Amino acid sequence: MIPGIHNYSEIGKLNKVLLHRPGLELEALTPSTMERLLFDDIPYLKVAQEEHDRFAEVLRENGVEVVYYVEETAKALSTPQLQQQLVEDFLDLSLITSTGMRESLISYLMTFSPKDMVAKLIAGIKKNEVPSDEVHSLMDLIHDDYPYISDPMPNLYFTRDPGACLGDGINIHHMHTQERRRESLLLKYTYLYNRDFATEDNKQWYDLADDYSIEGGDVLVLSKDMVAVGLSQRTTIAGIECLAKNLLANSTFKKVLVFDIPKTRAFMHLDTVFTMVDYDKFTIHPEIEGPLGVYEITMGAGGELKFNAMKDELQNILALELGLPAVELIRCGGGELLAAQREQWNDGSNTLCIAPGTVVTYERNYVSNELLDRKGIKVLSIPSAELSRGRGGPRCMSCPVNREDL
Repeated sequence: MIPGIHNYSEIGKLNKVLLHRPGLELEALTPSTMERLLFDDIPYLKVAQEEHDRFAEVLRENGVEVVYYVEETAKALSTPQLQQQLVEDFLDLSLITSTGMRESLISYLMTFSPKDMVAKLIAGIKKNEVPSDEVHSLMDLIHDDYPYISDPMPNLYFTRDPGACLGDGINIHHMHTQERRRESLLLKYTYLYNRDFATEDNKQWYDLADDYSIEGGDVLVLSKDMVAVGLSQRTTIAGIECLAKNLLANSTFKKVLVFDIPKTRAFMHLDTVFTMVDYDKFTIHPEIEGPLGVYEITMGAGGELKFNAMKDELQNILALELGLPAVELIRCGGGELLAAQREQWNDGSNTLCIAPGTVVTYERNYVSNELLDRKGIKVLSIPSAELSRGRGGPRCMSCPVNREDL
């Protein structure tokens, strides 16, 4: 068991990672609920679990300790008081304000063990599971066809987004959509009360209660001195500035690079179009190179943020910032337009680096995988027919907690 958060790169040997094995929450997806629950398609749960199990197996085969959201959150709930506190906070974020329904839900959830309680919060709570004869408000009398009192969390198998481990600290993110903020709540309890996951020395750089949205797919640790953040569909300018101020004032990081990417679902986060795979190599979706803007945030002597627009080509900016003679950009789909668009939709650029020059990818992105191999990158591919329906790749499905320093 590796205690504590320590993460100063994207490519250092991965020691410990936080995953979530897809569960019954995926069974809530139907044509009528997909949009509400932020999905484009309906994965087949049995196969999605088999694919995810293979993902975890590949990580373990390469010396990575794999821990899971349900178990790690359950460890944090060491007393009935903490269990009830989590339930109350969860109901607040679920916008359940009816007094009668809240009382019934609290009574129902407190009958579970900590592990089963967390699993139930993730899977969703159906109306027929919690009978309530008392009427305390109009809400208690109003019925519709939607079967859930509390929505499931089918996006949680993308554990990258609710938080990010940076240096010896963590972000607990204010997610862009209301539907996903409860995921961050579970991570916050894990950080606060599970000493196997985070030690008392580990700090917090961002909080769920902060006002502006930021998500983990937009956060990359480029070096011990520098973090990159994507200005995207789901991460705001104000969120980036808030993170930069906290991080630069209270950690050893000296700089935040901001990547301004197109605000579309296909380019949802920075890591859907750009990831680091070796000391001097990055994957990239060729369609972002033209419109991509790069900006630098540092901190002045008086504690004020300083901003600068970077004017050079991306590979030159990266080489300069990383102190390298040159950097190579490996284009998703080999730069061929149709292959790039097809494989990008299935996260061809979304690689998880587990050691310098070694990455986990989806096997379906064979054009990009063959190109990575030709560039000297060791590719560990996993099946992904069902996992890819959620629009996220191996990096999206993983929250690195502890890496070796480079």
